[in-house]
Amino acid sequence: QVQLVESGGGLVQPGGSLRLSCAASGSIFTIVDMGWYRQAPGKERELVATKNSGGATNYVDSVKGRFAISRDNAKNTVYLQMNSLEPENPAVYYCKPRLYTDYTTWGDYWGQGTQVTVSS
Repeated sequence: QVQLVESGGGLVQPGGSLRLSCAASGSIFTIVDMGWYRQAPGKERELVATKNSGGATNYVDSVKGRFAISRDNAKNTVYLQMNSLEPENPAVYYCKPRLYTDYTTWGDYWGQGTQVTVSS
């Protein structure tokens, strides 16, 4: 079993910052990729940022230069630093690690989500 605990969401004013965290625990052999996705009401879930085990990152265009994904491999934790947040519809942010639970078994796991709202 793999457990994911997300934290850091909340209400922030436009231009403000938030830092999301997602800690993975349980039967983890190694984590390959760690990513953040978001889903607004009535919209499909979209990729926000990913970071693989080699350190390569990928961001959706709308957050480039404002968001930064990082990971602490020793803690199996991924972070999303969100700066210069813009007014937008509320969205739930989800972390999604792709990990191996043993030498051959891998899967994608979703966190429970954390609400982010940018509003004055």
